[in-house]
Amino acid sequence: MNADRLPPVAPEVTATLVENLSPRLRKRLDAAVTKLGARTTRRDGDTVTIEVDDETELRLHAPGGVVATTDAITCGCLLAPACVHRAAAACAAPAADLAPELVDRPTAEVPDLASATDPASVTDLASASATAPASETDAASATDRTPVTDRTSATDRTSETGPAPTPALDSASSPEVASPDQRAAADALWSAGAAVLEAGVDGAGAVTQSALLRAAHTARLRQLPRASGAALSVVTLLRAARAGDPSYRTADLVTALAELLGTAHRVGTSSGAELAAVRGRARRPYSPDGSLRLYGLFTEPVVTDSGHGGVRTWVAGSDGRLFTVGDVAPGGVGRALGVADRAVRLGDSALTHRELGRAGLAVAGATVSPDGRLGAGKGVKAVTARGAAWTEPPLAALWETPPSEQAARALRSTSRYADPDGGGSDLLFLDVELLGAVRESGGSCLIARCEGGVPVRLTVADDDPALAHRENVTLLAAAPGTRLRIIGRLVPAPHPRLTLLACSHPSGEGTVDLGFDRLRRADLPDPTAPVHPAPPRPGGTGAHSPLYLLERRVEQTVPAGRAALGMLGDVTAETRRIRRAGLPTAAGLLTALCASAARRDRDLFGRLLPADTDGFATHWLAAARYTAAVAESLCSAAWEPTQEGAR
Repeated sequence: MNADRLPPVAPEVTATLVENLSPRLRKRLDAAVTKLGARTTRRDGDTVTIEVDDETELRLHAPGGVVATTDAITCGCLLAPACVHRAAAACAAPAADLAPELVDRPTAEVPDLASATDPASVTDLASASATAPASETDAASATDRTPVTDRTSATDRTSETGPAPTPALDSASSPEVASPDQRAAADALWSAGAAVLEAGVDGAGAVTQSALLRAAHTARLRQLPRASGAALSVVTLLRAARAGDPSYRTADLVTALAELLGTAHRVGTSSGAELAAVRGRARRPYSPDGSLRLYGLFTEPVVTDSGHGGVRTWVAGSDGRLFTVGDVAPGGVGRALGVADRAVRLGDSALTHRELGRAGLAVAGATVSPDGRLGAGKGVKAVTARGAAWTEPPLAALWETPPSEQAARALRSTSRYADPDGGGSDLLFLDVELLGAVRESGGSCLIARCEGGVPVRLTVADDDPALAHRENVTLLAAAPGTRLRIIGRLVPAPHPRLTLLACSHPSGEGTVDLGFDRLRRADLPDPTAPVHPAPPRPGGTGAHSPLYLLERRVEQTVPAGRAALGMLGDVTAETRRIRRAGLPTAAGLLTALCASAARRDRDLFGRLLPADTDGFATHWLAAARYTAAVAESLCSAAWEPTQEGAR
């Protein structure tokens, strides 16, 4: 049985059913979830039925698509309603998405926790500002980031009907500080997240997940939607990891846990505008933006791991601001290919998405979300207008900004610590000269040289054979010396790296949407033209940084828990290597993290005391925040012009 075939269950329903189980049944819950997963299901309207055995059926009633009450899950066994089957079904089903709108593109969200330059004060890192050590290896100091909303979580959903009403805080709160109820909810989230770190994926079964779901529900009731969404993201990733989902990545769970713990920590320490960002919004509102004159840039396919598909068309305003018009729904890559030639849902425009990517629009009564999405409400009017070539104003100005400045802007947008309402884009607009293909551990990619002599690796945005990305990049790699104007999405890495989305046509006429348009060999320049040698493999300040020694310890904690990290033994050799590279804070963090993992105090009678889960979670969170900040610093520094290019 695929969990996707079950209707989503509200977090409080799952938590209540698990809490009502006897201790004996709780021990059997994980096995019951696994056993139930092998049973067949059938759907009849709003009801999904699971065949527990030949004589027993379990029903989930989901009016409106969500199981909203405990009574909506019924079982026909003799022990019902106190049986384990009802709780197992709730744990096997997806956690309900409490906001209905679909977000078509995921990014990570992690709260603004900090690092410090003094290794001796590691335990204070959760409240200090993030600053990388001043050294040549660090490349650039890591600056503070404000949080960015996780577009994959339930807290960040789009609403085209205007801002969602903000519930009034309870009487004990003030506009400047969190209320006692909010602090209590944040403490519960912290404890639940620390328990996940303590147990690891292998030990974070249905009972641990239930505690997270209960804390998420309480946080939402206390007007903390951001923290609530972070907890739901952790639960979803835990279930994917335990089910062996091929799309699961440990790095995603590291990000989600750091977001959860950091947001919970900051609720009690923030005030004013910072607290408002920490609280988050249940929905991301659209605000009026008057009349806009828009010019199409390109259209890209959107295919998500959850089985959704569609397109996103990028347009630019006359002032250079970037906007998107999207259409994403269940359907996968097949839907993405079909929707590209459907009319844009914006006013009375008859343009398809592909046509809009090369034409223009005049929009009246426009509404725009903080991340640049154009609303399609009833008051929006749009008519077709003349577009502009990439070499004409106002689009040409997008390519005039130096690559290093564009990369810094894109990094602020993609950072897990960016302002959730700060907007911005992760796109880069570059003029490049193609140099050929280079082999990597994951295959091969196209390498090019941009302004300042910076070598940039251009990778495939999506490897699905139904899309044209891979075929086009392979053809372009066979045309070294070709000069193109490109649009790509920043990939944070110690060397300049983009996923290639669109480019000017090699013939100089028009543009190419690399996910949809298929280049032909006849479109490329003469293959007998002189071949320009590819530059050496990227080096620079961050290419061989030993920061990974700390990063891997942070990641190792998540699958197996604190105890596994505590058994690693002496890490003196690793910390010595990190210090030699000019990263004393990283060395101090690694020492403190491993020491905290291994520490178990005893009472006066020699008995082991409970592990300090809060202390370990603090050390782990500081290390996770620090490694992300330094990685962003190294990425930004890699885009600086080379000495040869500066001449």
